[in-house]
Amino acid sequence: MVDVLLGLQWGDEGKGKIVDVLAKNYDIIARFQGGANAGHTLKFDGRKHVLHTIPSGIFHKDIINVVGNGVVVDPVSLKKEIDGLADYDIDFKKRLLISRQAHVTLPTHRLIDAASETAKGKAKIGSTLKGIGPTYMDKAGRNGFRIGDFELPDWKKKYRFLVDKHLKLLDCIDVDIQFDLDELENEFFEAVEQLKKLSFIDSEVYFNQAIKAGKNILAEGAQGTLLDINFGTYPYVTSSTTTAAGVSIGLGIPPNKIRKVFGVFKAYTTRVGSGPFPTELFDETGKRMARIGNEFGATTGRPRRCGWLDLVALKYAVDINGATELMMMKSDVLSGFNQVKAATTYEYLGKEIDYFPFSIDEKYVKPVYTTFKSWQKQLDDVTEAKDIPKNLEEYIQFIEKYVGVPVNIVSVGPDRKQTIMRKGIS
Repeated sequence: MVDVLLGLQWGDEGKGKIVDVLAKNYDIIARFQGGANAGHTLKFDGRKHVLHTIPSGIFHKDIINVVGNGVVVDPVSLKKEIDGLADYDIDFKKRLLISRQAHVTLPTHRLIDAASETAKGKAKIGSTLKGIGPTYMDKAGRNGFRIGDFELPDWKKKYRFLVDKHLKLLDCIDVDIQFDLDELENEFFEAVEQLKKLSFIDSEVYFNQAIKAGKNILAEGAQGTLLDINFGTYPYVTSSTTTAAGVSIGLGIPPNKIRKVFGVFKAYTTRVGSGPFPTELFDETGKRMARIGNEFGATTGRPRRCGWLDLVALKYAVDINGATELMMMKSDVLSGFNQVKAATTYEYLGKEIDYFPFSIDEKYVKPVYTTFKSWQKQLDDVTEAKDIPKNLEEYIQFIEKYVGVPVNIVSVGPDRKQTIMRKGIS
């Protein structure tokens, strides 16, 4: 059995917390796309943990965590992540498996990312500068370096060929990027030695054998649907397939083996970096959302832009992914607001529409809102579905009717205990 959990907005929806909550139902948690630009935040026992490449099941001792072939792996970032979990006595050799087919982010990928973004000036896309885009470019260009290459005796020759190519490309970008390649490579080679102590697998074989053996697998997505390279707000997107379709190509799992698709969204909307955002708020209401919600990027620390829930975009994401169950996060952030709004249609090129159009640039799109009564009650002591405030429940029911999918989990705070099974998991 294979289930999928992914974000339905522009990322940062709280996927890590939900994976952590659901993990006990699975034997294997697997990341299927993205790289160290992702940041999944988990909070329990009074401590906050931010994972970047490692799947969010790593804190559960009986669960195997797999980095799939669709992920790009930065050895330096992964080493820091592993070192940061030293207090937890995790057997990474046994519990963290990495696909040989996964591509590797080299130091020069980061340099190209920085140079390219700088060269764009005001037209920059808001890259995290982690080298993700250039790594996927090499993958698509059939020049990439993969995890399995580290097992070959002449891997440094292939590494050097690619680095030399990158340095020539940097010379062609009319931007002065200062760097010490020797220093970057020393750090990289040290990280590679630790990486080689982990277990590399042929993940497509591994997953299909696991399915035949009756194992329960949860595919964990990074970023969000609206950042998908094909169906997101292009070109302000990431470089991978963030939708449910990415599971098959990012893990090697046949589409007909996927059962449930869990979609995670916030009670409002946020976005990090550049790109169109129809419901963005520039007033005190938006600032209040950011302040109460602690809206800063888990990976970069960048402040997130905040706005009302966009139901037009949410329904689009639900349909694209075939979401079967929804999880609403951060409902506590909107407690005490005078009112709550949600965009239910757009004014687009002179017409009112109820679907997600080709462009949502502010020049063409204006959101049309439906207004709801806010829930004044703070949600700290809400532990069961029956305790959900009436106005919040009505807001949830409106969302369910609009998108046609049930909201089964409601988060009322950052801790794993602050998770309400409103309808349970079917």
